[in-house]
Amino acid sequence: MALLGPRQVGKTTLAIGVGKTRPSIYLDLESEADRAKLSEPELYLSGHDDKLVILDEVHRLPGVFQTLRGLIDRTRLAGRRAGQFLLLGSASIDLLRQSGVARRPAPKSISS
Repeated sequence: MALLGPRQVGKTTLAIGVGKTRPSIYLDLESEADRAKLSEPELYLSGHDDKLVILDEVHRLPGVFQTLRGLIDRTRLAGRRAGQFLLLGSASIDLLRQSGVARRPAPKSISS
């Protein structure tokens, strides 16, 4: 799921609130330390497939979208739940293009 909108409208606050309702991890991709955790994104994210993964400022790491698509597809093929990833970023057409949302059916997106 993607939560897109302009800066400073409460996307992060909302996402953290959602994260408190279930096991989750939060990565702020403006943080060099959090970006470093995704130096091998498939390995790191696969290790958290039992949690909601919140990726804030996801446009800072555009290469992660291909990995996310693969992980989501594998999860679906295994018959497991949807909604493992919550992506936060600016509501721009460039972000949508990077994510592949424009090419995939029925995206779930909330704009603020």
